[in-house]
Amino acid sequence: MTDKLNQNEDELILVDIDDRETGHGGKLAVHQQGLLHRAFSVFLFDGNRVLIQKRASGKYHSAGLWANTCCSHPRYGETLQEAVIRRLGFECGIKNVEVREAGSFIYRACFDNGLTEYECDHVFTGEYNGPISPDPDEIAELCWVELDVLKRDMLEHPELYAAWFFTALGIAERGRKEML
Repeated sequence: MTDKLNQNEDELILVDIDDRETGHGGKLAVHQQGLLHRAFSVFLFDGNRVLIQKRASGKYHSAGLWANTCCSHPRYGETLQEAVIRRLGFECGIKNVEVREAGSFIYRACFDNGLTEYECDHVFTGEYNGPISPDPDEIAELCWVELDVLKRDMLEHPELYAAWFFTALGIAERGRKEML
């Protein structure tokens, strides 16, 4: 449970446009100042289905929107791989899954509460069909959806999805095809 106790005090990794580390800063301050930092988005697949989450209502931004299986930030001194495994366990109750990086992109999104996400987002993919146990403080709903159905709904109802999800899904799909 240390993840839950410390998540608002996490030291995030600041980066430059080429994802080279430039320093670190507290999570809230980094988002208040709109500083570029390292992040990750995880997509777990089971055949043609992808596991997506509806972000909990208490999230500091994008609450109630649909997003990928799991997303967060590595802590200062932590590798991306370590952070991905830590957060999959914490947010989704998922353990013993192999994931690989499919690519990365930079995006910036400003929110009504004055916070800004300015991230170098590393996209990870993996295959999974085991148990899930979402943390209700992080995830309102976690469900498997057919990829075709998801993409059609994203076109028809883009307002229901988190800002980064559109770009990240395309990278996840391409990366997954290269791995198969």
